Amino acid sequence: MEFLTIIQVLDSTVRLATPLLLACLAGLFSERAGIFDIGLEGKMLMAAFLSAAVAAVTGNVWLGLLAGIASSLVLAGLHGVASITFRGNQLISGVAINFLAAGMTVLIAQDWFQQGGRTPSLLREGRFGGLELPFAIGPSDAEAAGRPLSELIAEAGMFQQIYSELLSGHSILVYAAFLAVPLTWWVLFRTRFGLRLRAVGENPAAVDTAGVSVVGLRFAAVAICGLLCGIAGAYLATALQAGFVKDMTAGRGFIALAALIFAKWRPWHAMGACLLFGLLQAVALRFQNIELGSVTIPVQVMDALPYILTVVILAGFVGKAIPPRAGGEPYVKER
Repeated sequence: MEFLTIIQVLDSTVRLATPLLLACLAGLFSERAGIFDIGLEGKMLMAAFLSAAVAAVTGNVWLGLLAGIASSLVLAGLHGVASITFRGNQLISGVAINFLAAGMTVLIAQDWFQQGGRTPSLLREGRFGGLELPFAIGPSDAEAAGRPLSELIAEAGMFQQIYSELLSGHSILVYAAFLAVPLTWWVLFRTRFGLRLRAVGENPAAVDTAGVSVVGLRFAAVAICGLLCGIAGAYLATALQAGFVKDMTAGRGFIALAALIFAKWRPWHAMGACLLFGLLQAVALRFQNIELGSVTIPVQVMDALPYILTVVILAGFVGKAIPPRAGGEPYVKER
């Protein structure tokens, strides 16, 4: 395998891992506060639809992003009210959000655009384009040279290939997602808010005794979860693809949950787990049929690899992962 091909696979890995990483960090905030959220999938799906729909109608991708975030925050609020205010079953609430989003997105899309439950393809102004970093070989260089961009990169040196193909050319949401990893670590482990948030997930009674609002902290965690899921869904529809199609999240919310368990609720490990899942997806897209000696692995097996790994992780083959002790348990204030 050529070096440039490896770089291109890693480039696809970064792009495909971005929505998983955002959703994984969303679940990290929520579950660290003791609120299990199975509804990551539903919030991403709703955000993907609203962001694509608004971007298609207005031609402004930033308005689409705001619409996607707003829709995800609404669903996060519903989950918070059901599981925190009314102390309902958190898993059932999350599953209900998934079903609600799966049905509403197709119904509204069909009524709005009459295109079989999808939105129109987004034009250039309705999508997040790639950012060309300084000194990287980009489309402007190819246009000036009158040659294909792939040829210019192939003729460049190894470090220039890494910089131009792997580090440069991503949308702003990709860079934001990976910058969110150290920010999440700093918030959770270096701030008073993060200390209290983690304490709420371990011993909410002790936090309440200290005079800190358990309900307020858990709603804050749910809101952060909704924000990150909104960005993840918007990225799917306005950056990774050019519009919304039915069930376009394709189980990414559940894969993000598996990555979260794999990472044992730690931000840096979550990034590594999401990159692993992204790598499997990138390999499946790049190599349709892999030959191992006389055996040819069909493309269907490659496509199923991320989901197989999800099952393996959830079956407990990665060591014992201990969730926050108060996770999934509604808090009842003592009188």
